Amino acid sequence: MDILALLQNTCPTISRKNLRRLSRIIKALLAMTGRVTMLGLSRWGGKGCSYRTVQRFFGEPIPWVQLFWQFFVAQLYQSEREYLLAGDESVITKSGKKTYGLDHFFSGLLSKVVPSIAIFALSLIDVEERRSYPIRVEQVIRSEAEKAAAKAKKQQRKAKQKAKVKGKPGRPKGSQNRDKTQVELTEELLRIQKMVKRQLVLFQGLLSIT
Repeated sequence: MDILALLQNTCPTISRKNLRRLSRIIKALLAMTGRVTMLGLSRWGGKGCSYRTVQRFFGEPIPWVQLFWQFFVAQLYQSEREYLLAGDESVITKSGKKTYGLDHFFSGLLSKVVPSIAIFALSLIDVEERRSYPIRVEQVIRSEAEKAAAKAKKQQRKAKQKAKVKGKPGRPKGSQNRDKTQVELTEELLRIQKMVKRQLVLFQGLLSIT
């Protein structure tokens, strides 16, 4: 498969030099096994994909959101299909102390909080094909307010469990119905909401999203 030909539509967004580099990196990504690193990419990329080439590519600012969107519209979009917008977070364990964004995140695979980095992706899901196409990917950098909110929530949950007294099953006497449409978003949900709003601006005039 000629990867370079598939990427030609992205030329207005990315230079031809970086386009050639990207085609070699994609080839390496498709071929390699195990954890993806710059050293691993250089080994699997073959001729024209040295370690310095990979470094230079990732060292340059690239508008990835526009790149993903242009590629989707040119190669994947079909106007008669129905698309859903979905978000998901991936946690990658990481040792050391100097990695950008290193924090403690909950890993679903390990079922515990681990030193790691977290990546949040918004994807378009083709309902008919049952396939997901990432269109916006951002590293999760938690603010101090978000960390404090998570810590307070944990302490509140512990205190609640400690003070829990076994009583009658069912709804407590005297409790009232609440308006469930009035939701106070957490710091995490506000961050995700900002991502979704920025993405919806790109869809205007072309894509109707569920």
